[in-house]
Amino acid sequence: MIESLKYCQKEKGLLIYAWCLMPSHLHMMVSADEGKKLPDIIRDFKKFTFRKITSSIKEINESRNWLLNKFSFAAKIHAKSDEFKFWQDGYHPISVETNLFKNQKLNYIHHNPVEAGIVYEPEHYVYSSAINYSDAMGLIEVVYL
Repeated sequence: MIESLKYCQKEKGLLIYAWCLMPSHLHMMVSADEGKKLPDIIRDFKKFTFRKITSSIKEINESRNWLLNKFSFAAKIHAKSDEFKFWQDGYHPISVETNLFKNQKLNYIHHNPVEAGIVYEPEHYVYSSAINYSDAMGLIEVVYL
């Protein structure tokens, strides 16, 4: 996921303001460079990560094959899916119009691992931009809001 996000930043024009990768979902505040289309970037990101994750599960001989069964079941109940379904359809873009709303979303994203009981402080969670906002370098460079 991290490498795919970095690739999308470098090659596709994805601007990441905040992010948090949880065990079962991903939160992001993003936009696209001028002349780029965010839906296209998200589509390509989801397509690549889906293929990479499912192929990795198939190649690695361990006990994660049960995930493929879950992805296969999800594909059967969605008519436009292929063999597996990893991501939910679409994404949920919300326009950030005010500083209050921006701060609420940043707080929500960065406190997700705290609310889940994974860490006590947001900046202690490695898979998040909270560390970037606490004056350290995280796994992914962000555009500060």
